Amino acid sequence: MSEWIGQARAAVRRGEALAMATVVGVQGSTPREVGARMLVWPDHFSGTIGGGSLERQALEQARRLLAQHGRRHALQDYPLGPLLGQCCGGRVRLLVERLDAESQSWLDEAASCTEPFRLQAKFEGGDLSRQVQPASQEGSIDDPRTPIPEVRRLSELMQPTKPKLVIFGAGHIGQAVARAFAPLPFDLEWLASREDLRPEAGGTRAEVMSEDDLEACVEAAPPQTLFAIFTHSHDLDYRLTRAVLARGDFRYLGLIGSRTKRARFESRLNADGLTDADLARLTCPIGIPNLKSKAPAVIAVALAAELLELTEDPAA
Repeated sequence: MSEWIGQARAAVRRGEALAMATVVGVQGSTPREVGARMLVWPDHFSGTIGGGSLERQALEQARRLLAQHGRRHALQDYPLGPLLGQCCGGRVRLLVERLDAESQSWLDEAASCTEPFRLQAKFEGGDLSRQVQPASQEGSIDDPRTPIPEVRRLSELMQPTKPKLVIFGAGHIGQAVARAFAPLPFDLEWLASREDLRPEAGGTRAEVMSEDDLEACVEAAPPQTLFAIFTHSHDLDYRLTRAVLARGDFRYLGLIGSRTKRARFESRLNADGLTDADLARLTCPIGIPNLKSKAPAVIAVALAAELLELTEDPAA
């Protein structure tokens, strides 16, 4: 996800200089993946590349770079075991670069993208330049085994928008799911037809509306929306499930319940004209299958794991 673009762009537009530390290559076991990054100011930072000694080194290097006005980037390999004493044992290639008024052009271009794009770094004559390119323009990329003096181009696929997730229900499970997803990379919309308990979690609050309006929200959601249904009413669950299946252009539909509930819903949905192919797209029970607990917090974690796996797969 690319929330950092807006944060960095806003800082540059305020006239601030900051540094960005990005994991651009990994070998073996490492704390974070390629694309993990931090934005670093002289007195604070945001984001993480995995914590521990690696992150401390990155912060120190970023602040040294900010203090050196003639130097704009540094590319370095960190063997986590021998150099930093981290038990992961792998290697991380880290790019630290200065962001300031000279960076505003590509930050503006990246911020304006509404579709996936590639953020490229080109190294030539000791200088680093950034370019925003179409997602399809992959080309040759220097991998983490390329010696640093020979690195000429890096490319990173950026996703400018979060997956849209609409959840229905504000009972124990709805609140647990809202809490679990609040810090995750999803555009969460939390809807309910009644105020079960206290419909709020993690600074967000369920929007309460009529059952007819909830069904209208299904129809109004954008294509490729993820839906998860766990209301207080089986009849409302059914109405919402039928509405999602009928529109067809969703990315995920999860329904709380047992296999018995699924069988009963399938019988009714068939009677309402939905096909077996339609029903095959319904996930019920929800969440990764190996977690058997029915505790709301566990269900929320299982659903989060399922949707993170789904949305991290570009082919899904």
